[in-house]
Amino acid sequence: REQENKNGGKMYIQDKVEEYSDEIFNKLSNGAHIYFCGLKGMMPGIQAMLKGVAESKGLDYDEWLKGLKKSKQWHVEVY
Repeated sequence: REQENKNGGKMYIQDKVEEYSDEIFNKLSNGAHIYFCGLKGMMPGIQAMLKGVAESKGLDYDEWLKGLKKSKQWHVEVY
């Protein structure tokens, strides 16, 4: 069964992460890890969404991502 995103389009992982962004960003700030695995073509959409959410929260996306990578909380396996 196909789900629709908030704009009525096809549901992708970035839509679900955005939907739960408050909870996800809170968990990440408390040490949680985030994993993305799949086709490399999905990452630009995910990163664009994360950047928008980070900026809406007053965070510098590049610094935020750099911090996750430094603390080894950011995991990506794409092919």
